[in-house]
Amino acid sequence: MILLAAAALAGAAPAAAPRGPALVRVRLDTPYGPIVLALEARRAPRTVANFMGYVDDGRFDGMSFYRSARNRSAPTYGFIQGGIRTDARRILPPFPLETTAMTGIRHLDGTISMARRAEAGSAGGNFFITVGPMPSMDAKGSYPGYAAFGHVESGMPVIRRILALPTGGGMGGQLLLRPIKLLRARRLTGTPRPTGLVKPWLVKTKAPAPK
Repeated sequence: MILLAAAALAGAAPAAAPRGPALVRVRLDTPYGPIVLALEARRAPRTVANFMGYVDDGRFDGMSFYRSARNRSAPTYGFIQGGIRTDARRILPPFPLETTAMTGIRHLDGTISMARRAEAGSAGGNFFITVGPMPSMDAKGSYPGYAAFGHVESGMPVIRRILALPTGGGMGGQLLLRPIKLLRARRLTGTPRPTGLVKPWLVKTKAPAPK
């Protein structure tokens, strides 16, 4: 009996490695108050890993929310956009697009998603948060859409306040006239995992010696 039990244990499959948390929480601090995000680490692993690289490296710290895209017929709906904008010193390597068809995460009210150029794999250090559902950003047919990867857990009043701010200039007149500082982004779930890549924006250049 004991021998049979021992044989059964010896032939048993090894225990599976523990999985990471399904949701990773992040707090974005702004002058208007905090925004807490819940990111879908299992459903959109590559997108969340990219975003957390920016968070854990401090690449979002001191950046801003710089765009408010309001629905023309319903201006209390739309999205706000933030991140590193065009600061090439802070950008991380590109990663494959995880579409809504792949993840099942739709663009609903309070969804966070990756901003990108026309190329499907061009998302990087910029993101947007929706106010109201935006199904036009979901994948459909040959249209890849955008990579939704989480939702707002708290702080929607802050997002609505930013959405209502005056805009003008580029991006079809959607640039905030006074961008809202993204003071810092901090992980609330688990231990920070910095990328280890160089941080050129932190390198202080020496002032030229007086002649």
